[in-house]
Amino acid sequence: MEFLQVGIASLASIAALFFLTKLMGNRQMSQLSMFDYVNGITIGSIAAEMATASGWDTLRPLLAMVIYAMVALGISYGTTKSIRLRRWITGKPLILYENGKLYRKNLKIAHLDLSEFLTQCRINGYFDLTNLQSAVLETNGHISFLPLSEQRPITPKDLGIPVPKEALVANVVIDGHVMEKNLQHIGKDREWLQKQLKAQHYKVNEVVLATCDCQDQLTVYPKIDRANRKDLLE
Repeated sequence: MEFLQVGIASLASIAALFFLTKLMGNRQMSQLSMFDYVNGITIGSIAAEMATASGWDTLRPLLAMVIYAMVALGISYGTTKSIRLRRWITGKPLILYENGKLYRKNLKIAHLDLSEFLTQCRINGYFDLTNLQSAVLETNGHISFLPLSEQRPITPKDLGIPVPKEALVANVVIDGHVMEKNLQHIGKDREWLQKQLKAQHYKVNEVVLATCDCQDQLTVYPKIDRANRKDLLE
């Protein structure tokens, strides 16, 4: 009976954690602020405690999780309304390098030594600081780099070359299933799709993925059976 209670409490804690995470908004770890990181660890710890609690004891950690989530939502709302609160909670970006000058005081505030900063520069493709205009430590812990204007890649705009408009492609077939809503979104129907697939000698059930771009070009990725499978090693 005790194991059954632990199992039920574990499933309940997972469900509560998932719901509260969706409510607070799920972001990648690299995008978390310091408050989000601490809050996430705390809620996870409480969820683990809830999973091993018995009987009515599960309500206490559940209530604590809800309170932490509500506080996080309140602070998130407050930071969107108040710049001062936002700066106090999430901090401000720090300029680490600009115009050939290293700001050692800002490096010290960020708890970054020079070697670690240079490592981050190399990881991002900058082996020579003279190729950099600025380096800024963002509030999520990432360092943003701005290269010198003469070091930036040439774009079609620089050369005066017109380029066609680009947009996200629409997935119209996934695992042999037609995505009706995606077809409607791009102004197409199943009949158009069937004609396009037939022109490329495919049937819907033979397609693992089919995408349509803003130029109405259909790209088809067919299913590959075992006989035609390409192995990395022979």
